[in-house]
Amino acid sequence: MDQLIEFASNNMLLAGIWAALVAMLIFSYISAWTSPVKEVNTHEATLLINKQDAIVLDTRPQKDYKAGHILSARQLKPEEIREKDFKKLEKNKDKPIIVVCAMGNSARGIASSMAKAGFSEVCVLKGGMNAWQSASLPVSK
Repeated sequence: MDQLIEFASNNMLLAGIWAALVAMLIFSYISAWTSPVKEVNTHEATLLINKQDAIVLDTRPQKDYKAGHILSARQLKPEEIREKDFKKLEKNKDKPIIVVCAMGNSARGIASSMAKAGFSEVCVLKGGMNAWQSASLPVSK
């Protein structure tokens, strides 16, 4: 223990970076648990789509969407996403909505905005379209 304290006092920058990384890791776990937006894997997503008639919202650029998307997925234009304009989905506020992007990172912000706008069951596909295609699930072109 004495060596750890001595190392930290001799290497303040490294100790500070380490402490910041630990704090960010803890924050990411806590925010995932408390977030109204949950992540679903590909299996859970297919169950939501097949059993609860979930809506899939693809947020990738038009080029990527046309190259391949989840069957019956809808797409919002980039300006609608930027302006948080979800009028196209207003009548589906109580239905499950799965937000999909390329890797699952940018979809979380969009899903959070939708939850703040009153959508009750919004979730994010963990791993995005990459995970969907890696699982060899059907894609429409």
